Amino acid sequence: MLLDRSFYQRENVVAIARELIGKYIVTTFDGKLTSGMITETEAYAGITDKASHAFGGRNSARTEIMYRQGGTAYVYLCYGIHSLFNIVTHYQGTPHAILIRAFRPMEGINVMERRMGRKAGSKSFASGPGNVAKALGIHYGVSGADLCAAWSNNKGNRIWVEDRGISPADSEVLITPRIGIAYAGEDALLPYRFVLK
Repeated sequence: MLLDRSFYQRENVVAIARELIGKYIVTTFDGKLTSGMITETEAYAGITDKASHAFGGRNSARTEIMYRQGGTAYVYLCYGIHSLFNIVTHYQGTPHAILIRAFRPMEGINVMERRMGRKAGSKSFASGPGNVAKALGIHYGVSGADLCAAWSNNKGNRIWVEDRGISPADSEVLITPRIGIAYAGEDALLPYRFVLK
């Protein structure tokens, strides 16, 4: 079942990040369907979160997408190389977002292997946000896509998130600080990262 707008349009970005564990991200790019179960997320709490691109109310050409309605894809380029896939949450005007850091490949594994240039099963194949986007064919050019409408462009490219009835118990999910954000000071210690064991 496609996640609808009400799933994303809630105030607690941390709770949504936790609830995304076990959901499925699905893409069709160039006519090739791929999917995987989300196994790692990080929450970013907008203007009050020093780790967020929107901290302090920053609003640039790149980050204006974070201020759109919940259920929007925010995909940015990291180090000029890697596309990183985030999901905007909350209501329009509040720049909360969740970074998808890892997933378990489910459908179209052979397609993902060609994109990655290696076999599935290696430790980093679908782990790390750059690998997530690459394996699923997500490019920063799709930033702004409406995930609730199973967004598509005139080439038939689509991206969405589904609930397939998997809800891991709390005992199955690790809660830790986020990774690689030492610049955020005390906010780097916030328990905003969720990992399926």
